[in-house]
Amino acid sequence: MTDRLAAEVNREMTAEQARAYVDRPITADERDAVLSLVRWFRRRYPTPDARLAYVRRAYARWTRSAAAYRHHP
Repeated sequence: MTDRLAAEVNREMTAEQARAYVDRPITADERDAVLSLVRWFRRRYPTPDARLAYVRRAYARWTRSAAAYRHHP
């Protein structure tokens, strides 16, 4: 992922800013970064079953983290 794209992922923004960002055309660098990430993911998890298992584990981690955050004072 490019440094610029990583910075955008971590930047706080309003809903209107997010919509404008998503609706704009992507740059060639952003496209290449996404395609690189997709290629890595498909190499790391080569079968549909492996990809689904990863997504299920990631969702379970996210759910646990979100629940812990909600209960944190």
